[in-house]
Amino acid sequence: MTDSLEKEKLFDEKGLRLDGRRVDELRPLKLEIGTLSRADGSAYIEHGRNKILAAVYGPRELHPRHRAIADRALLRVTYRMGTFSVGERKRPAPSRREHEISMVIRQALEPMLFLEMYPRAAIDVFIQVVEADGGSRCASTTVASIALANAGIPMRSIVTGVAVGKADGQLVVDLSDLEDKIGDADVPVAMAYGRNEYTLLQMDGKLSKEELAKALEMVEGAIETIYEKQQQVLREGFIQIREEISESEEPSSDEGDVPDTEIDETDMESADGD
Repeated sequence: MTDSLEKEKLFDEKGLRLDGRRVDELRPLKLEIGTLSRADGSAYIEHGRNKILAAVYGPRELHPRHRAIADRALLRVTYRMGTFSVGERKRPAPSRREHEISMVIRQALEPMLFLEMYPRAAIDVFIQVVEADGGSRCASTTVASIALANAGIPMRSIVTGVAVGKADGQLVVDLSDLEDKIGDADVPVAMAYGRNEYTLLQMDGKLSKEELAKALEMVEGAIETIYEKQQQVLREGFIQIREEISESEEPSSDEGDVPDTEIDETDMESADGD
């Protein structure tokens, strides 16, 4: 049999990945908060060609009420991919994979939230993938975390996600869509970097113990970079809110001044004659 199905190469002759990155280099990253005015909190991420929106509603009354938990809030995460988000049109109905990723993201976020502060309430996180490009569950975890912070939900730490894997026998950080599909291994990771705690660790493929240990070292450096950008965008957003509140509370320039009253002389004359 001819070797017509030879595996596609994922590195060029210079030792760089096909998109020009080094093995430990992240794709371009953009983060925004407060992107949706009708949500209690929201955020947007562009990670590589991933484009993902997250919206948070709550804490609010839980319906149906029989699902309420007596001593904490119920966190619900809904992950959806647009029908146009991938190369071939996706079916509009929620897939099994979307349900699985919704559960994975919820489990990654839940330990970092003070859900016990809102018994019998619900906190809903809706994630919409506008364009997918590999690593969407990690990017969705990253953006959902800052959307929760933007909503004012008390958190122990924000959560940061990124994948590490193996392609052409080399460990690489932040897999692209092609590396994810034809690489040797994919390890999605989410971490509460400020607490040095992992909240998500999955693996598809095979890595030795030594390779996994090295991969986790590499991914921590990448998570630190993303975590700093999460902090930066949240800090800038809170500074903007504080400035807007300060401006609204400043007294107007003529506040407290008694307006001048013009007195008509004819009124004075008529008053003297009474």
